Amino acid sequence: MIVSVASGKGGTGKTLVATSLALALESQVQFLDCDVEEPNGHIFLKPSIKHQETVSVPIPHVDERKCTFCGKCAEICAYNAIAVLPKKVLVFPELCHGCGACSYLCPEGAISEVGREIGVLEMGYSGEIEFIHGRLAIGEMMSPPIIGRVKEHIDTRKTVIIDVPPGTSCPVVEAVKGSDFCLLVTEPTPFGLNDLALAVEVLKKLSIPCGVLINRAGVGDNKVEEYCKEEGIPILLHIPLDTEIARNYSRGITLVQGMPQWNPAFQRLFRSIYEMSST
Repeated sequence: MIVSVASGKGGTGKTLVATSLALALESQVQFLDCDVEEPNGHIFLKPSIKHQETVSVPIPHVDERKCTFCGKCAEICAYNAIAVLPKKVLVFPELCHGCGACSYLCPEGAISEVGREIGVLEMGYSGEIEFIHGRLAIGEMMSPPIIGRVKEHIDTRKTVIIDVPPGTSCPVVEAVKGSDFCLLVTEPTPFGLNDLALAVEVLKKLSIPCGVLINRAGVGDNKVEEYCKEEGIPILLHIPLDTEIARNYSRGITLVQGMPQWNPAFQRLFRSIYEMSST
């Protein structure tokens, strides 16, 4: 079973929830941190890394001895990653999405592809939890290829928990697609509601069932609960605004480790998710 933990905005406590859920289950669990621009799962799970590999994307390399500067490669590139001048071809690697259209359609066969490193993938264990995360290199913008590489290691024999990037853009879609269920972590504020609604629309498009966890409950208003009731989205757990939770968080201690009384709540949360995804 694949459970993704997402949020429409950053700072809702998504990683705290994802790591706490993994620790509450522990046995036969695989934790994938797909928030590759700022992976924080390792701060809480403290894994022992056993393997590291680089992640590269293919970018065009132009042999100007063969090139006739016809401009077809520039015409086909939707991302403006290649430009053709009268006697020169310019390639902008940071804009390239590695689709391969330019090399495939070049009439002279003047374009080949070379790998360009954009980040790393690391694998290890935190106790019995298998841990995998990706890290986008500083200055790079293309996180979906790293997310895809992380997800290549999904083991469907285990309970897979995916820590999804915040927001609703392409990295989020890449991370959540293929999930059996998505747990949306939000907060009871106008910003939380706005971004929750955006995330729900994305999941509807992907036909992924979802439920909501309200973090920092007790502040703000009840608009999030009203929205969930109107949309028929179950609220699976409330976590109150609590200074002890915040202190533990600042020290990299998860909810179930710092406050063990939360362990049964996260186990019940998973049972609810399992039952909802099975119907």
